Amino acid sequence: MKRSIYWLMAAAAGIVVANNYYNQPLLAEFALAFHASERQAGTVSVAAQTGYALGLLLFVPLGDKLERRSMLRTLLCIASVALVAVALSPTLNWLVAASFVTGLASVAPQLLTPFAAQLAGPQQRGEAVGIVMFGLLCGILVSRSISGTIAGHFGWRTVYWLAAAAMLVTAVVLSRMLPRGQPSYTGNYRHLMGSLWTLLREEPLVRQTSAIAALQFAAFSAFWATLAFHLRSMDGRYGSEVAGLFGLVGVAGALASTSAGKLIDTRNPRLVVLASGAVFVAAFAILALTGSTIAGLVAGVIVLDLGLQSGHVANMARNMSIRSDAGSRINTLYMAIRFAGGALGSSLGIWAWSVWQWPGVCAVGLLLGCGSLMLQAGPQPAGETAPRQRSRS
Repeated sequence: MKRSIYWLMAAAAGIVVANNYYNQPLLAEFALAFHASERQAGTVSVAAQTGYALGLLLFVPLGDKLERRSMLRTLLCIASVALVAVALSPTLNWLVAASFVTGLASVAPQLLTPFAAQLAGPQQRGEAVGIVMFGLLCGILVSRSISGTIAGHFGWRTVYWLAAAAMLVTAVVLSRMLPRGQPSYTGNYRHLMGSLWTLLREEPLVRQTSAIAALQFAAFSAFWATLAFHLRSMDGRYGSEVAGLFGLVGVAGALASTSAGKLIDTRNPRLVVLASGAVFVAAFAILALTGSTIAGLVAGVIVLDLGLQSGHVANMARNMSIRSDAGSRINTLYMAIRFAGGALGSSLGIWAWSVWQWPGVCAVGLLLGCGSLMLQAGPQPAGETAPRQRSRS
């Protein structure tokens, strides 16, 4: 398969996943617009993450049963309508509900990742996953800069009008350019969903990678959900635009995803996850010690994204090596648990900020990061093999 297809998938993944993250540098703007507290405004971020986790659970398993191009087109159209509802929000409660539906429908990237792994085959699986994840991660990071900049000049509602249009354009391009994705599952939806619990029970590797990802993404979300509040407390001039620009800083860390993907095809991905976990913990130590300055925050964000993204790509590649006929369902379990962790982390971060401010947020990140490192340092799950062993099987 031509690499251009993987890069197309990467671009689409980034554009769609951005829907869940436009809100993070805008939380202070929401609080002002709707005369709400910072904690109340933070529920917008929690709602988007929770909706995304539920969408993963309800819709992504269908990638093993239905033709993927049609699924992508339908989900993108629903996401476009939800984004219009966000742009029209008259109250904070409306905004929270519309953000939940937006997250629910913005799960296309998690259909694209196993699709790319299936097209690539075992010899290039890590590289293909790394490319798609690079696009997805850039979407997560750059979305904050885009939303902060646009909101600073044209208002936060403009962000969501443009995002709604982007969903329609992406739906048209993917429908024309992607190959057909043949389903691998013939049972009904009830049995399909039931097989999720069977996979979770029978595959210890899925349990381990999901737990590690949930803890790390919880810590990551705690940081991003409170960054705008922290910047404003440092200097009242640091608004949503400055908070969003930190997303560009994180792109340096996201570049590691393509390198990590290539490394995973020739090395043991467990070692990549272990090393990335140590880097992740170090990032929160940097943020705790130097996060009261812009330079310290920049350094912490670069290291934080480097650790998170490298480990995430490695865990994804480990999961895609388990069963090629259940890629969407395995990805559902992994990503749903990961984003449930993200929603919990956003709540913990906002709570820690409301009680202890920045030191509390960093303490939450350190505790969660250390927990993920301890899990990865434990015994190797039964059935996991090194890349060279898989290539000979």
